[in-house]
Amino acid sequence: EKDVIYVVCANGDKGTSDINMKPEKLVKIREQEQLAAARLLGVREVIFLRHSDQNLEDTPEFRKEIVRLIRMYRPDTVVTADPYRRYIWHRDHRIAGQVTLDAVFPYARDHLAYPDLLEEGLQPHKVKEVLLWAAPEDINYRSDITNTFDTKLAALRCHKSQVGNNQLPDLENWLKQRAKKMAEGQDFELAEAFHRVEITVDSKNEVACALYHSVGFKLRTNSLWYEKATGLSPS
Repeated sequence: EKDVIYVVCANGDKGTSDINMKPEKLVKIREQEQLAAARLLGVREVIFLRHSDQNLEDTPEFRKEIVRLIRMYRPDTVVTADPYRRYIWHRDHRIAGQVTLDAVFPYARDHLAYPDLLEEGLQPHKVKEVLLWAAPEDINYRSDITNTFDTKLAALRCHKSQVGNNQLPDLENWLKQRAKKMAEGQDFELAEAFHRVEITVDSKNEVACALYHSVGFKLRTNSLWYEKATGLSPS
């Protein structure tokens, strides 16, 4: 079994079409909805950073928050949004994804990055892999959700402020069809799809390998630089 921790970066205080909704009330509603969904999914803990919605910024302070949590919980796998998705993409998702990738490498790993975290007893940590969701052009990893799809829908229904009852049938049907499409060619019926980034770095090639594996899947022109820098072909 996997031990799962949720980190919710933004408080969702602007995510409503209800003109009578107050931001303070919406924050409380959305946190309760998230906690209810997490219980259904068996999530061990939900951490709310409570940044204002639509206002995430790539700052040293925000990055440090993520680094602190990585060093504290020491995950093997980190799941976050693909920050490189083109065109229309929620800015908070994009920023959260980029800051998380940066936190994973190199900041969580390097003891001289945020040295005051050492004073808190938080030692460096090397994450083994990152799974990026919403990466439709770069899918290289599929997880079988055939037996857990109904639980996924039940968790989705907990977010009543975001998904009205009138929207649910169409949304659930779309999710089912999408999961089927993501499972095409696999030996299971339904899949969740990601771009998987393995953090496989060592010795003199550490920096070049990590840079390639972290961003090279989008920046294909970096392949030539990678080969020149390391003498290796990108995997």
